[in-house]
Amino acid sequence: MDPALMVAVLAFVAIGGAGFVLTSGSPQPVTATKRVKAVAGVSKDDRRKQSVDMAALKRKQSTQEALKEMAASEKSARKRRYSIKGQIAQAGIKLTLTMYWVYAAVAGVVLAIAGLLIQGPIGAGMGFFIGFLGLPRWFLGMLVSGRQKKFGSQLADGIDVIVRGVKSGLPLNQCLRIIAAESPEPLKSEFQALCDSQAMGVPLDVGMQRMYDHMPLPEVNFFAIVLIIQQKTGGNLSESLGNLSTVLRSRKLMVEKVKALSAEAKASAMIIGALPVIVGGLVFFTRPDYISILFTHPVGNLILMGCAVLMSMGVFVMHKMVNFKF
Repeated sequence: MDPALMVAVLAFVAIGGAGFVLTSGSPQPVTATKRVKAVAGVSKDDRRKQSVDMAALKRKQSTQEALKEMAASEKSARKRRYSIKGQIAQAGIKLTLTMYWVYAAVAGVVLAIAGLLIQGPIGAGMGFFIGFLGLPRWFLGMLVSGRQKKFGSQLADGIDVIVRGVKSGLPLNQCLRIIAAESPEPLKSEFQALCDSQAMGVPLDVGMQRMYDHMPLPEVNFFAIVLIIQQKTGGNLSESLGNLSTVLRSRKLMVEKVKALSAEAKASAMIIGALPVIVGGLVFFTRPDYISILFTHPVGNLILMGCAVLMSMGVFVMHKMVNFKF
């Protein structure tokens, strides 16, 4: 074979091989570039995910701190809330603590005189105890219970006003002023006190704590938690309050259902508790000589005291049986 031809063939093969190597190695920079871009994209997504996780963690920590602060303030305000002064504030009456004790002393003296005329020294002592300590606290408790019941039934409507106002673009303070101006009592006075405290520079959490001191209801506590957490951590206030309004209305519906289902048991307990007193009164008016020994003889007095203790225990047990906590 001609040497020149062999050299030409070998040169052609060498050139073709070099070209193949160069063309096959050219995609490597493109692949490397894509790999660098992919790595850069993954790291960017990771950084974004880390920032979202850090924001969620900070929000969770701030929420836990807010709940801890509210728990601490609840413990410190519990004794103040159940004192005589706190009960007067919850009842919504304009009465000083001194005037309360004056009225209680007057009631105690009146009942002591009546007991002295009926039963003697023992009746006087019992009458003073009932008039000075029992009757005023019972009357004050009735006022507090009635006012809290009205407030609880009106709170869901007030929350709906805030939800509609926030959705329409009004600030929270303006929504609170609308409730204070257009709502019935006692919702009006409580929100008016909250707006007045905010106008004087009192923080919202302190104002809500004062409202909870005046109205120690679970509904008010839920409302305060939603507002305080939203103020410190952010979030959709209208959605949170809308869910709270739905929960409050569901609780109210459940309360009415429980009352309807337990009405028969409560009526039976009231009849059983009142039956001995009614029978004793009828016997006293029809046959006074037959029952007067219980009021004139020392042994009869002891029997009456024992009956009163046993009846009180029975009424207390029946009250616990028909009083459902939920």
